Amino acid sequence: MTNQELRRRGAETLLVLAVAVVYYGAARLGLLEQLVRGQVTPLWPPTGIAVAGLLVFGLRIWPGVALGALLANVAIGPTPLVVLAIMVGNTIAPVCSYLLLRRAGFRNELDRLRDALALVFLGALGGMLISATLGSSVLVLSGALPASDFWPTWSVWWTGDAMGVLVVAPFLLVLRKVRWPRGVALRRWAEAVTLLLGTLAVTLLATGGSSASLLFLVFPFLIWAAFRFELAGAASCALGVSTLAILAAGHGAGPFAHKDLFTNMVTLQAFNGATALTALLLAAVITERNRTHGEIERLCARLTEMVAAMPDHPVTDQWQTSDDPEDPCGPAGDGRP
Repeated sequence: MTNQELRRRGAETLLVLAVAVVYYGAARLGLLEQLVRGQVTPLWPPTGIAVAGLLVFGLRIWPGVALGALLANVAIGPTPLVVLAIMVGNTIAPVCSYLLLRRAGFRNELDRLRDALALVFLGALGGMLISATLGSSVLVLSGALPASDFWPTWSVWWTGDAMGVLVVAPFLLVLRKVRWPRGVALRRWAEAVTLLLGTLAVTLLATGGSSASLLFLVFPFLIWAAFRFELAGAASCALGVSTLAILAAGHGAGPFAHKDLFTNMVTLQAFNGATALTALLLAAVITERNRTHGEIERLCARLTEMVAAMPDHPVTDQWQTSDDPEDPCGPAGDGRP
């Protein structure tokens, strides 16, 4: 084995280990809001990290996802067999989401409407059915949960995994290409800060009130973020809004107070799904429109340069004036036949 191959394998091993460490760290954060058995949470950031990592680095990092899932569940699983089953589900779900997204022609830039739709319906809502179903089933079959708790547990599990993909994966895909902006006007910075603070303030107000209708107050800010800051602003605001809503649901506060777990998860999933759809789809449409507009401008500029570089048309020589009085284009004819 050559030194180049050794370095390549060493780099891949370090990448897999890094994915496992990040997955485990995100899992510990997610477990702070556990609602069922100390291990089922309405926001599971590792799933978003796994999907984003697979989209960026490919299938070669799946062992890191599996290792991180094993480490995250080994201390909280009822039996080693259940832990292995949950690890398998937590690994297969993001891998299937990745394969579905690649089959649909997904682009990591999320700059097309079809990319946003694919991430929502294939990556999040569809792919995460695997982990939620497998995990809830093995908990019930092992006796760790009564059969009557299957659907509430399943709803929390699916919500957590899907929200991890919807709010964490887009943010990470945007973050990897973010560069510190240069030459940005002060008023642009002021607008960004105002948008961020306004979004957080309105979300806190909505999640602190008793009426679920107040949650709709956040949507004008999501629309503002998408129109003015495209995917970077929309993904950041959606992450903040969804996180605050999940914290409120986890503590049974505001519009999530005095309701059963299943109802809260349905409400939370509907709200976060609408939030992600509004932010991602609108940002994708705006980005696609701006890109098309820029391409049209470049084509027009190129066409103008080509026309300006063309020689004079030969027919123009026939209408030059002459001193011959018989010439219809001469002075007597005043340039007309």
